[in-house]
Amino acid sequence: MIELDGHRWIKEPMGDDLQRLWRVDEVLWEGDTDYQHVVIGRTGQGVSLFCDDDRQSTEFSQLVYHEAMMVPAFLLAAQVERVLIIGSSEGVASQLAVAAGAGRVDHVDIDEQCVRVCAEHLPYGYSTEELGRVEQGDGPIKLHYADGWGFLDQAPPEGYDIVVVDLPDERADDADGQHNRLYGLEFIQRCQAVLAAGGVVAVQAGCPTVWRNETLIRAYNRFQSLFDTVAYFGSDEHEWAFLFGRVEPIDDPTNVMLEAFSKSAYQPETIDEASLIGCTVPPYSVRNQA
Repeated sequence: MIELDGHRWIKEPMGDDLQRLWRVDEVLWEGDTDYQHVVIGRTGQGVSLFCDDDRQSTEFSQLVYHEAMMVPAFLLAAQVERVLIIGSSEGVASQLAVAAGAGRVDHVDIDEQCVRVCAEHLPYGYSTEELGRVEQGDGPIKLHYADGWGFLDQAPPEGYDIVVVDLPDERADDADGQHNRLYGLEFIQRCQAVLAAGGVVAVQAGCPTVWRNETLIRAYNRFQSLFDTVAYFGSDEHEWAFLFGRVEPIDDPTNVMLEAFSKSAYQPETIDEASLIGCTVPPYSVRNQA
């Protein structure tokens, strides 16, 4: 953090020549875990989580983010019974999966300390009481402190209906970094290999703005090379885009999602049918790469 105008600020990297400042009015927790520098503090968007200076979620916008990541997967998958979530320290994605009808949710996060401080300080996601239950597997969610790469070897023989990869944004200058490994082609292939019939792989794929879309273009090309069906959802109220891959070819995945919307066990607060129509076309610069 830096001191400026009598306040503390986090400089969030937005690109090689662009940064964004977040004023932190109160630091609730700050420290180095084994994997990253974590700050949880009060900002203009409520209690907020930062990892290595990247904003991960805020009290104000986290539901918009998490529903954009999870709801299209619920609608595109043939069923929502077994879900694997890799990353997503706050626990919101796991809770949404249960609300959508999942009877088994394996939540895998390598950073135990980050998960614990999130439960202690964030007003969304796992509470400390719930964290104790999911660590024991007391209920549909079982939390595993493990590397997502290796955990795929433990996939149930029947496979997962949805595999979600929710990590800090891919870094072009750190190809061998811990979480960057989980964006690469080989890892997405490993996720694909543990899908049940009609299953879906969902990833946080980057930012669709033209000055920050390099990671989205890379993710889009990976998915196009691996899946016969690729669906895009770019949140119209957040700055992130998400990709959804299904092995089986579907002529019109947006129409499949629209038909499933009213029947879904989970009815979102921030997405409706119009959102599915308006947010499922990838940006021009992603579809028409030079």
